[in-house]
Amino acid sequence: MDFSGRKVLVIGLARSGMAAIKVLKKLGAEVTLSESKSRDEIKEADALEALGVEIVNQDMSVFEGDYDLVVKNPGVPFRTPMIERLNERGIKIITEIELAYIVSKPQHYIAITGTNGKTTTTTLVYEILKKAYGDRALLCGNIGIPLCEMVMDYNLMENEGNYIALEISNFQLINIDKFTPDVATIINLTPDHIDFMGGLDNYYKSKTEVYRNMTGGRVFLKNADDPAVTEYTEKYPVKCRTLTFSVESENADCIIKDGFVRIDGEDVLPADCIKLVGRHNLQNVIIAVAAAKAAGVDNESIKAAVSEFKGVEHRIEFVRELNGIKYYNDSKGTNTDATITALKAFDRGVILLVGGFEKGLDMGEVKKHLGCVKKVIGFGACGRRLVDELVGEDGTVVENLEQALGEANKAAESGDTVLLSPSTSSFDQYTCFEERGEHFKRLVNAL
Repeated sequence: MDFSGRKVLVIGLARSGMAAIKVLKKLGAEVTLSESKSRDEIKEADALEALGVEIVNQDMSVFEGDYDLVVKNPGVPFRTPMIERLNERGIKIITEIELAYIVSKPQHYIAITGTNGKTTTTTLVYEILKKAYGDRALLCGNIGIPLCEMVMDYNLMENEGNYIALEISNFQLINIDKFTPDVATIINLTPDHIDFMGGLDNYYKSKTEVYRNMTGGRVFLKNADDPAVTEYTEKYPVKCRTLTFSVESENADCIIKDGFVRIDGEDVLPADCIKLVGRHNLQNVIIAVAAAKAAGVDNESIKAAVSEFKGVEHRIEFVRELNGIKYYNDSKGTNTDATITALKAFDRGVILLVGGFEKGLDMGEVKKHLGCVKKVIGFGACGRRLVDELVGEDGTVVENLEQALGEANKAAESGDTVLLSPSTSSFDQYTCFEERGEHFKRLVNAL
């Protein structure tokens, strides 16, 4: 696509919007930024205007303008009057992922989506790719670095053949058109983002967009253990080569058997190289190894990377041990399935800290996995509801995380585990799960 002189509306700034704007300006587009913040609240305003970007608000009149294309920030809901109006007018809307893809030379994309496990799996894929391909390996996407940023930093408009480990959320998959990864997976499907998506079916369907354009010898890794993945891949059929993976059965293409991670019949990695705890992490490793093999990585590079990998920050992250009590930060556990996954990593003596922004998620499934839990402590906007649904009067409810940790320390004995796994997002008291996790770690390390 020739962007020179094209009128492009970017909705929402943040880091991905800024990255998209820089790409568009480099290509000669006329860019208008629509932001909910006032100009005084946009710290990049001077830099944007120096680039020739017009900054406007989000009054409905803005969306009656003359635009050739719209690039929507993934944080902007797709079910709003302004987006509906643009759709009514037939103006094409894409994401910054799609923009980066269509302006770049051919690259090798390994796309990881799903409800939980994306960050751990994508990071491990990157570490493996880095062992094999060095500086040609890149890590970006929902993990915090926009793909458009990679386009600019690594000149992907001119340089081809890089290996890109891409964590991709359903927000980023909505409005893709031509984006086609070489390898992709939906790790799992469990309820999340229902408020944003307007229903569970919309959420699950959006995940299938990751493989919509994949054909021929491209590889889709399918979770044979997940009924929802099975249902939706049957409803929206995969058109490329498919390899199944499983931690529950040996009747899949990618498994752990006889002490090895076995990929499509080949013993690729000794299982004792895996340092991560929890059954869910065995699944993450299987996916990462299978993706790496599909990307042409040799077994020695895979072994070296997996042997060194100890996990990612904020996902069942060990913080410290004090007086025989272990503290784990799982602030990235922003939905019920993530908390269930964290609980499965422990046998007993867990003091569980839950709460945060009210997303309206049902705690019924979490309640079934409280066998290892000694006490539940709720905090934040939905702390009371979560405790009531999980344990009722047997739980404790406080206002904030600091108070929750204080109550946990009163209840904890040597051999116990204090686990922050909130089951919901952080937006009642924090800007993001990272900020919440960092606060928890500071509090723990100050004990």
